[in-house]
Amino acid sequence: MTVNLEVSEGVGTLRLDRPPMNALDIATQDRLKELAEEATRRDDVRAVVLYGGERVFAAGADIKEMQAMDHLGMVRRARALQDAFTAVARIPKPVVAAVTGYALGGGCELALCADYRIAADDAKLGQPEILLGLIPGAGGTQRLPRLIGPSKAKDLIFTGRMVKADEALTLGLVDRVVPAAEVYEQAHAWAARLAQGPAVALRAAKESIDTGLETDLDSGLAMERNWFAGLFATEDRERGMRSFVEEGPGKAKFL
Repeated sequence: MTVNLEVSEGVGTLRLDRPPMNALDIATQDRLKELAEEATRRDDVRAVVLYGGERVFAAGADIKEMQAMDHLGMVRRARALQDAFTAVARIPKPVVAAVTGYALGGGCELALCADYRIAADDAKLGQPEILLGLIPGAGGTQRLPRLIGPSKAKDLIFTGRMVKADEALTLGLVDRVVPAAEVYEQAHAWAARLAQGPAVALRAAKESIDTGLETDLDSGLAMERNWFAGLFATEDRERGMRSFVEEGPGKAKFL
């Protein structure tokens, strides 16, 4: 399989496994969607790590496969391509990308679907589609400017240039840079800590932030208000407040 889902300590690792560069061909895209939806459904998956292995995250689409497609073929395929990445972005649980080596084109777009990105100090990221006479087609023109702002996103997309980890950190494209050997370990630790948290409240927080960014302030506040009040019906809220009163802050166990 070109993508696998491995679960440990409440953390599901979505592992790309298509050597040598984890090129995201159609079969890999479809498998990614299938496993993202499985991670969404499974109660034993409480947080997710996106990982491509020690050497490379994903170096982009399978160009040879794309070169053989004509306009009609891509019209038929483009929605499925976006749907695969959207399935990852909509996992209602904390998702962290562990970025090693190259995260280019579709690889960068996949990292953008995560809630948090930890990159190796030798990682390189970018959207080089313009160099092929194309634009990003798996969410890059939409998620990148929402993350780092339109001007910075246009610079990367217009030029197609790669950025090293330190510049990616400055741009806000990644959130933490660590030694290459520690990327997966630190990503898993981030996910494992959140996997111990209140699952429904984490889902509410993620949906409120993500959906709120796509709407006006009043609508976002209404959604936040509804989620906030609704969480008072959960066992986790009862447990969290009881623990706070009896033991002090930060000691509640939610599993």
